Amino acid sequence: MKILITGLKSYVGKQLEKRIKELNKNWSVDFISLREDSWRNKSFQEYDVIYHVASIVHKKEKEKDKEIYYSVNRDLTYQLASKAREEGVQSFIFLSTLAVYGLIGEIDKDIIIDNHTQLKPNTYYGESKLEAEELLLSLQTVNFKTCIVRAPMIYGPSSPGNYSSLRKLALLTPIFPEISNSRSMIFIDNLSDIVICIIENRISGVKLVGNSYNASTSIIVKEIREAKNKKTILSPKLGLLIIRFGKRSDLLKKIFGNLTYQKDATFKLSNSSNEIGLVSSIKKTEGATK
Repeated sequence: MKILITGLKSYVGKQLEKRIKELNKNWSVDFISLREDSWRNKSFQEYDVIYHVASIVHKKEKEKDKEIYYSVNRDLTYQLASKAREEGVQSFIFLSTLAVYGLIGEIDKDIIIDNHTQLKPNTYYGESKLEAEELLLSLQTVNFKTCIVRAPMIYGPSSPGNYSSLRKLALLTPIFPEISNSRSMIFIDNLSDIVICIIENRISGVKLVGNSYNASTSIIVKEIREAKNKKTILSPKLGLLIIRFGKRSDLLKKIFGNLTYQKDATFKLSNSSNEIGLVSSIKKTEGATK
């Protein structure tokens, strides 16, 4: 099996390569940069699979940045997949995002995403990813399988993004609001195992992915601190304040709101016993285990 991953320094891509080695897969993995046009002159004929993870991700979006989101996340994706199909690549896997739903969660109210949830992105990032998905699905043939992987928050050792921000917050204070909210998220090794399964079985279509378990922000913070041998006080009173006054704040909704994939709608591995659980995954993320 020969796999080409986009993004020379991609966190998700590098972690997949690492996981493939850990599982003793006799697969070849190469990386390619899409920053310049040199990729257009590279032959894809030797590859069985392209795993496309390179993209313009969340940042403070401005109107002037709109074009780059669409040119990279949508147009470049379509051009890459078209070239792959023309040159005989069998499978194209696209790392997409929960942001295609345009939901950030709600405090003290369940927000559950399933296969019928309306696609209504409200950022350039989400919109460009969704339009890329639609173009990819239009390219699919019997010989060219396209798979869309809609991931929630991805976390793992040295992971960028929202988990890193939450980690910084967790380590700032020993006192944290106690709220029993529920969030979908996915540990990087669990994501890599799912992608490996998709590769091995040439799975196509749109797949919602996440850990089989959801987690509350309070417990995540507690486990992060515990992994660093720090005690934590979870305060029910602070939690009640968040519930009462936080419903108008998008920031607090992102931190303490409920936002999950419906369990029956998510992709499941046949051997779920290998899944890494919440406590173990946070310990691995924080470097508390070997």
